[in-house]
Amino acid sequence: MTDTLTGALVEEATKKSGLVWVRGTGPARALWHVWHDGAALVVGDGPGEQPLPGLTDGGTAEVTVRSKDKGGRLVAWTAAVRALAPGTDEWDAAVAELKGKRLNAPDGEAMTGRWARECRVLRLEPRASTTELPDGSLAAVPLPTEATTREPVPAGLPKLLVKRRRR
Repeated sequence: MTDTLTGALVEEATKKSGLVWVRGTGPARALWHVWHDGAALVVGDGPGEQPLPGLTDGGTAEVTVRSKDKGGRLVAWTAAVRALAPGTDEWDAAVAELKGKRLNAPDGEAMTGRWARECRVLRLEPRASTTELPDGSLAAVPLPTEATTREPVPAGLPKLLVKRRRR
């Protein structure tokens, strides 16, 4: 990045945001990440991890950073995508950072080995940014998912809850 003020905005906003919206060649997806050594690091594409469709090694991606408290768009930036090779010093440093932020890992301490075998660790390095607001709403159709909504609450459940409170 050429402008230090813009670079500082990108870094600070991305550090503080728990999720970033990343669009490679397909639709944008919300991804958890870690900011480390001047870039956003993401892990995924393995069992139990977030999908990273459209993000290819050597490609570019559009990253939109949201406000952690309000959820609104703060800044968008173009990233150079680079895959990190397992076993390298850079990969080890990236995985050490990611491991500390990974919540509810199914395999605990063994997750780094699983990441090396079955997942991709990507480094999203900022190249350019924009702070202008886009035209239009940016609303999109929700992506297909296997998740379902809850069934309606059983009719007798409220009565059971009221009885428990009285005791």
